[in-house]
Amino acid sequence: IGLGVAVCLMAPMKAIATWYPPERQASLGGWMMVAGGLGALVATAPLEFALRFTSWRMIFVGLAIATYAVAVWIWLRVPDTPKPVRTAGFAAQWAGVRSVFTHPRFWWLAPLASFGMGSFMAVQGLWSVPWLIEVGGHDRAGAARHLLVMGVVMLGGYLALGLFATRLARRGLHPRHLFGAGFALSTVALAAIVGEVPGSYAWWALYGFGATINVLGFTVLNDGFASELAGRANTALNLLMFSCSFATQWGIGLVVDAARARLGMNTAGGLKLAFVVVLILDSLTFLWFMRGWRRHSTLVRPAAATA
Repeated sequence: IGLGVAVCLMAPMKAIATWYPPERQASLGGWMMVAGGLGALVATAPLEFALRFTSWRMIFVGLAIATYAVAVWIWLRVPDTPKPVRTAGFAAQWAGVRSVFTHPRFWWLAPLASFGMGSFMAVQGLWSVPWLIEVGGHDRAGAARHLLVMGVVMLGGYLALGLFATRLARRGLHPRHLFGAGFALSTVALAAIVGEVPGSYAWWALYGFGATINVLGFTVLNDGFASELAGRANTALNLLMFSCSFATQWGIGLVVDAARARLGMNTAGGLKLAFVVVLILDSLTFLWFMRGWRRHSTLVRPAAATA
């Protein structure tokens, strides 16, 4: 499943970078994520409701059938690359990977894009429900409602990107501006969640809304690379993003366990400590991004093309 999902995310990003001009890529990325947002939305309260009538196994069977049907439709209907592409040897392809990982623009963007979004995925996918129950005092249905609201707002964020990102870029508000503003909002919202500021539905919704901007990270990254390296650049960023997500999921669990075993805290106290650590790391990666803003936003030099 993980291997398939990775391909499903990166293949459209490569296709967008190949087929469309840079000024349209942000909006198209937003439309792509609308589909993902619908899936995340269905996985909240609607899924809990469906489990009253069927089992996890039958839901998985239905998802597998739907996924296979879409895959067949894509295979039959979506056109291939519109221009001939020279197939490079392994050495040349590996040289392209090295050029991505040694490019200053990649390391300007990667810490914020990978940890900012990776930590969000860890919280949303695994630790939001324990936080809402143990710290927020909600029952499981209340936690599901929070995630439903966040999913709806995220879907609206992706829809807004699809509708307005290209228009905003034409007016001087480029993807890098939206990318930075989105993660700033997400960090502020996480701080409010950690501080238990009243209005938990609003703060969780804003946390998700800010994270919708993550898709623009791929667009901002592509601005610094030749089109034939777009797939490798996006895949490298995605690799770090999911690595950070796994590390954060695991790390939060370690902090919670250590807080209970060594500091005598309860689960709620351990979660608070772990979320504070995540907030600090989010803030540091955002400061790193802002530190390199002037250099990388005023001068964009595509990396040497290595097919």
